Amino acid sequence: MNLIQFFLILKARKGLIFTSLALTVLIVGVISAFMPKVYTATASLVVNHQGPDPVSGLAMPSQLIPGYLATQVDIISSRNVALKVVDALKLAPAAPASANPDARMSARERQADTLLKNLDVKPSRESSVLYVTYKSRDPQTAARVANAFVQAYTQTNLELKTQPARETATWFDQQLGELRNNLAQAQAKLSSYQQSKGIVSLDNKFDTENARLTELSTQLVAAQSQTFETQSQQNTSSVASASVVNNQLIQGLKSELARAEAKLSNLGERMGKNYPEYQRTQAEVDNLRAKVNSEIGVTRQSLGNTYAAAQQREGSLRAALAAQKAKVLALNAERDGGSVLAREVESAQKLYDQALQRFGQTRLEGHVGQTEVAILSSAVIPANPASPRLRLNLALAVVLGGLLGIGLALIREMMDRRVRSAYDLVAVLGAPVLGVLVGDNDNRRGLPRNNWLSLPAARAT
Repeated sequence: MNLIQFFLILKARKGLIFTSLALTVLIVGVISAFMPKVYTATASLVVNHQGPDPVSGLAMPSQLIPGYLATQVDIISSRNVALKVVDALKLAPAAPASANPDARMSARERQADTLLKNLDVKPSRESSVLYVTYKSRDPQTAARVANAFVQAYTQTNLELKTQPARETATWFDQQLGELRNNLAQAQAKLSSYQQSKGIVSLDNKFDTENARLTELSTQLVAAQSQTFETQSQQNTSSVASASVVNNQLIQGLKSELARAEAKLSNLGERMGKNYPEYQRTQAEVDNLRAKVNSEIGVTRQSLGNTYAAAQQREGSLRAALAAQKAKVLALNAERDGGSVLAREVESAQKLYDQALQRFGQTRLEGHVGQTEVAILSSAVIPANPASPRLRLNLALAVVLGGLLGIGLALIREMMDRRVRSAYDLVAVLGAPVLGVLVGDNDNRRGLPRNNWLSLPAARAT
C-alpha cells in the first residue's frame, strides 16, 4: 500500500472515520461532563536550612543540606502530620465513650491515610521552597486541608526540634542532682580533712613553715660559723694573745705592773732588798702580777665559755632544724592529701559547671518557639476545578477518535477489498493498463483527462 492508496481508502471510508471521531468526542465529552470535579489548593513553604541555630549558633553542615528538603517532604507526608490534621479539622467521626480505643484510633488512621492519598508535596528544584498541594471535590475543603497540613507540619517541625532538647534537659536535670551530691561529698571530705589536720589554708601554712625552715637553716649556718671561729681563737695562741692584748683592763694592769717593776728596780739599786719601801714595792708588784695573771685566765676562760655557748647554740639550732624538717615533711604529706581532695573538688565542680551550662542550653533549646520553616503563601479557595479538563479531554478525544477511525477504516478495507485505482488493477490482475476513463464529475473537479497515476509496468503473461 502506497500513500495514494491510503488516501483513497480514507476518502472512501470517511463516513466511518467521522462517525468514530464523533462518537469518541461525544463519549469523552459526556464522561467529562458527568465526572466529579476535583479542585486543588496549593500552599508554599520556605525552609531556611542555611542559617545558624538561634541558641547554639551552629550551622548545618553542607554535606547534609541536599537531603534536608527530602526529609522535610517525608515529614509532611507522614501519618503523624496527617493525624494532627484529622484532629485539627475534626474529620474523624466522633466515637462513643464506650467504644474500643483501638477502633477510635483505626478511624483516625483511616481518615489520615485518605488525606495522604490526596496530598502531593513537591520541592522546588533550585530553591528551598516546598509546595503542599491537596485535591478534593470541595474547593473550600481543598484549601482548608492544605493550610491545615502546613500548620501541622510547622507544629511537627517544632516538636521534632524541641522534643529531643527537652528530653536531654530532663536527663541533664537528673544528672545535675547526682553531680551536685558528688560535689557536696568532695567538699565535705576536704573540709573534714582540713579540720582534722588544723589546716586553714594548705598553701599559706606550707609557705610559712617552709620559710621558718629556711630561717633555721640560715641561723644554723651562722652558729656553725661562730663555733668554728671561737674554736679557732681558743686553739690558736696568737689569737688568744691578741684577745689579751685587746683587753683594756689587762693592759692597764700591765702598765701599772711595768711602773711598779721599774720603781722596784730603782729601789733595789739604791737601797737594797731589806728596806721597807723596797719590800712594799715588791708586794705591790706581786699583787699586780697576780691580778694580770688572773685577768688573763678570766679572758681565756671567757673564750672557752663562748666556744661552749656557740656549741650549745649550734646543737639547739640543729635540733630545731631537724624538728622543723620533720614538721615540713609531715605538712607536705598533709598537703598532698589535701591536694588530692582539692583536685577531687575541682573536678566535681568542673563537671557540675559543664552539666549546668549544657542543661541551660538544652532547656533554652527546648523552649524555642522559632523554626526554620516559614509560610510563603497560604492556600486559597480555587475558582476552577483542576479536573476534569474539558478542553484537554476533547482535544485528546479528537486525536484518539481520528486514530480509531483510521484504524477501523483500514480494518474494514482489509475485510472488504475494493479496486479504487488503476494501481489496484495492476497489483491484483497483473495486466497492463491501456487507458483511464475519467467521468464528468472528475472533469468538473478539474482533474486532467490523461492518466495522472504513475503506473508500474505490466508483467508478461
